[in-house]
Amino acid sequence: MTKSDEAILKRMNELVEVINRHDSKYYVEDNPEISDFEYDQLVSELKTLESEHPDLVLPDSPTKRVSGRPVKEFPAVEHKVPMLSLDNSYSPEDLREFDGRVRRWLSDEPIEYIVEMKIDGLGVALVYEDGLLLRGATRGDGVSGEDITANIRTIRSIPLKLKASSLGNSEVRGEVYMPISSFKRLNKEREEGGEPLFANPRNAAAGSIRQLDPSIVASRRLDAFFYTLSFAERDFKTHWECLDAMKSSGLRINPNITRLKTIGEVIDHCLSWEKRREELDYEIDGMVVKIDSLDQQRRLGQTAKNPRWAIAYKFAAKQRTTKVKDILLQVGRTGAITPVADLEPVALGGITVSRATLHNEDEIRRKDIRIGDTVLIERAGDVIPEVVKVIAEKRDGSEQEFKMPASCPACGSKIIREADEVVARCIDSSCPAQLKQKIRHFAIRDAMDIEGLGEAIISQLVDKGLIHSIADIYSLDEGSLTALERMGEKSAKNLLEEIESSKGRGLERLLYGLGIRHVGETVAMSLANRFKTMDALLVASKDALLKVEGVGDIIADSLIDFFSEPSNRQLIEMIGSRGISLSATVKATGALDGKMFVFTGVLKKYSRSEAGSKVENLGGRVGSNMTKKTDFIVVGEDPGSKVKEAEKLGIVILTEGAFLKLIGD
Repeated sequence: MTKSDEAILKRMNELVEVINRHDSKYYVEDNPEISDFEYDQLVSELKTLESEHPDLVLPDSPTKRVSGRPVKEFPAVEHKVPMLSLDNSYSPEDLREFDGRVRRWLSDEPIEYIVEMKIDGLGVALVYEDGLLLRGATRGDGVSGEDITANIRTIRSIPLKLKASSLGNSEVRGEVYMPISSFKRLNKEREEGGEPLFANPRNAAAGSIRQLDPSIVASRRLDAFFYTLSFAERDFKTHWECLDAMKSSGLRINPNITRLKTIGEVIDHCLSWEKRREELDYEIDGMVVKIDSLDQQRRLGQTAKNPRWAIAYKFAAKQRTTKVKDILLQVGRTGAITPVADLEPVALGGITVSRATLHNEDEIRRKDIRIGDTVLIERAGDVIPEVVKVIAEKRDGSEQEFKMPASCPACGSKIIREADEVVARCIDSSCPAQLKQKIRHFAIRDAMDIEGLGEAIISQLVDKGLIHSIADIYSLDEGSLTALERMGEKSAKNLLEEIESSKGRGLERLLYGLGIRHVGETVAMSLANRFKTMDALLVASKDALLKVEGVGDIIADSLIDFFSEPSNRQLIEMIGSRGISLSATVKATGALDGKMFVFTGVLKKYSRSEAGSKVENLGGRVGSNMTKKTDFIVVGEDPGSKVKEAEKLGIVILTEGAFLKLIGD
């Protein structure tokens, strides 16, 4: 190796170390120390060095988080130690019985308990060798699981290399989950994209981690907590020591884990969190109670399925029974047809529920849901109600089986279902239901932001034949708008001003607004930053697209398919001819560079994700939990306990009005 190579390798080592450190600070400790701009500069320098010297790329480089091409399947791998399931309890009495059993087996020895959150996600086992992440696998049947290493690498809170510690060669267990805020954002994007919605964060996490394309997994914003050191070369005396060693190694440990001496304290702790679980940005469906002493764990042993030294306390789910009046079909902007249960209204979790997604025809068949059935529905947290099961005992013979129609309910065109998909689609791109959804998506705040162009106006414009494509929005005049119901002269002028203003939103907003399949806000921004103009993007090769951050084979193919379609190119040409900017905007310098914000309560003007985007666009960061590094907490209506915590920490508390003033809105 030449002296020049040695100098480059030294710099690459320095960059990898500092970037991984800042990843841990941001994603694990929720305690960032540098701005996004400074972080991006470090990553950019490392990428440049690696592209110029590919033979020197380090195994723990953060650029390897999203690497490789989609796989055809996940190979099976065996766990170092079997992943047993936990016995369940559902009442304080069950926990007292568990305590009595273990005390009898241990001859009334002193016992300490560790109580952990039971995260509602997907169990995983990670193997580290010499501190480097070697493999990640799903739980599977407990003995062996599926190798999902490439997907595990995309989760920013999971270290590719452990910090200096005694966990050089080890296996750790954890739970991959989707934060509720990420879940809501994902479902919003899927709804706007005409894609089926996920019923809850757990399904979203499980569906995401098993994607064959790592770039899609990376876009889903998954997270993880770790709770067990299942294999280590060093001996530990207690589970608490294991957790401390894992935390010191850079693994993310849930901050709410506690150690208690009596079963009474354990019960009080479990009941307290059952009432407070809505405060969290992740779903928990119970608590896990473990004996702390590893020696006592070994002596208690296990049954064929469950360890005797641990038990899960399950929270009561928010469930009600109701009747399925009908099964309706919703047509999205990509033609995806989603069946929806039309329910007899029922109060559940503080709201009146009258609809529940059924996802697709296969799901209806699997659960055998029929029109007229009495069903059990569940709403966990603030998520979409889901049909859990049919109460078959209440059938009287009048129930009707659902059958997917052969034609679209909106336009009468043929419905098809590809062999490798679970979603049925309307094949007519001129379908009015699709057109309405496409225009609605085009006009949303995160896309072209045309305020006033809502569902009612869009329906009238399409139904009256005033709009046949997105480009026709820019041909509307005052006369055509005032002819619509509830559209006066002033409202028409305001809408035309909004339409005119939208012309300068830039390439990134336009790309997202066009609704290209699999292209979300983040990918649209990356494409605009890379290619700068629509003309450059139209002629980009697949290889050029794959070099863009977050773009894998599936997204690249989707872009090529979209731009190779003559009608889509004609649409882009028409849009350009009507004065819409086809170039990327220059991002303003951040007035909030390095500032950390936390939101609590309900905001009036923006959703939390929208307000968070405003902060990030100005160079700030958004966290879910408060730390000493939090600069501002923005308080909406019905705030939680975070306000008192902020007062204790001396964090600046902003009303929504003060926040809007701060961001110049």
